[in-house]
Amino acid sequence: MIVCSDVLLFDRPNGRLGMGRKKRGAEVGKIQGYGGKLAPGETLAQCALRELLEEAGVRAKEQNLWYVAHLTFEFPHKPEWSQVVHVFRLEHWEGEPQESEEMAPVWCDLEALPYDEMWDDARYWMPRVLEGRKVRMRFVYGEDNQTVAQAEHEEWPS
Repeated sequence: MIVCSDVLLFDRPNGRLGMGRKKRGAEVGKIQGYGGKLAPGETLAQCALRELLEEAGVRAKEQNLWYVAHLTFEFPHKPEWSQVVHVFRLEHWEGEPQESEEMAPVWCDLEALPYDEMWDDARYWMPRVLEGRKVRMRFVYGEDNQTVAQAEHEEWPS
């Protein structure tokens, strides 16, 4: 199973969440965190910071990352999409997100996230993370590879 790291930019003073709209790959058109596959010898945090720099041109320090979610995605009808994603919250960074070949920056209102433009699983785990909870969840996608058929969760103490 593929292992990935994702970063969500929390701009609490302005009440918004920074993510990106995918421009290519299986997720094209979807809004999601900045991230990607773990490289050999890389830690989850190093992966998150590398992907953030590559996809958005934003620099950050490892000590400013907060681990918020361990998400397992299973796609029985498209197993090559199955993955484990480790999500980090970031509130302090340098620079403004810039468009890259992979992503176009999107700022979303923390009170009105566009769940209909995200992967279906986001409506299950993201509200918990926005409340300050740390979550571990498993999602099994249905035949359409777009809709969650099963969701299981375990919340960790914050």
